[in-house]
Amino acid sequence: MKYTKLGRSNLTVSRICLGTMHFAGATPEAEAFRIMDRALELGINFFDTANIYGGFGGTETIIGNWLQQGNGRRDKIVLATKVYQITADPSIPNEEVGISAYKVRKHLADSLRRLQTEHIDLYQVHHIDRRVTGEEFWGTFERLVTDGDVIYMGSSNYPGWGLAKYQMQALQRGFLGLISEQAQYNLLSRYPELEVIPAAQDLGIGILAYMPLGGGLLTGKARAIEGSRTFNVAREYGLSLSGNEQLGAFSALCRELGEKESTVAIAWTLSNPAVSSAIVGIRTVEHLEGIERAAELTLSPDVLARLDRIFDINHGRALRPGPAPEAFAW
Repeated sequence: MKYTKLGRSNLTVSRICLGTMHFAGATPEAEAFRIMDRALELGINFFDTANIYGGFGGTETIIGNWLQQGNGRRDKIVLATKVYQITADPSIPNEEVGISAYKVRKHLADSLRRLQTEHIDLYQVHHIDRRVTGEEFWGTFERLVTDGDVIYMGSSNYPGWGLAKYQMQALQRGFLGLISEQAQYNLLSRYPELEVIPAAQDLGIGILAYMPLGGGLLTGKARAIEGSRTFNVAREYGLSLSGNEQLGAFSALCRELGEKESTVAIAWTLSNPAVSSAIVGIRTVEHLEGIERAAELTLSPDVLARLDRIFDINHGRALRPGPAPEAFAW
């Protein structure tokens, strides 16, 4: 396994991050334990979850139960979770989506209790809240860091302007601010290249790429069962797996390289210098086998150029994929 520093912090994380969204849903506790044990064996030291996963806290509960098995598990991982969504009865005052000092204090206490730990290594705001003031936002999270309940702060699903706004506010307050931004980024979803990735690079924020396999679309599947995650993501992306020329060209290139589609897809995501780690959602322990190859594989400039041509977000127009404004203007 390879490792890197997360953003401009001095926190070391594995280049593959264990995504736990399926725990307490498609993945029962016993299998989740096997997955986390195997992840440690492979050198994956970065685990990502959220307080809404697994039916509002179910995933955090499973991770907490695993941590309580001891043998230094807690000290072996960088533990990340998120806050923003509703996790209780929406009729409860201030339980609506968003960020407030009132809500965050309660939700953090709930996450710490479920995870059975004294602190969160990376606390991520799951979505941008356009209403919260900078004073309330940073005043809240600075206190959590000062109290030792949270070590580092990150964001998720933020636009480029949001990263710039909140990072500048943090710097003005003399605070480290955000060290990471979790963004949906893969060969089929390259929108972050326009604004989010350039902003993150300039501000010292490491990108955590989630869905590097496009919900299973980039694994070489010829079809998807109706109602499955891959089927639903294909519908979101407006794609059909049957006879898809783009995915067919991708599979042909992977065969030429002698690598699995999933390996190449993750390696491509990690080839972007802004990306610190790729979050791979694992449902069974078998899905972990060979995943370290994706962190080790270096794609040549020629292969990267061919992938650019296959997955051109400009749909064949004159300009190649890249940052704004060059991606869509002269």
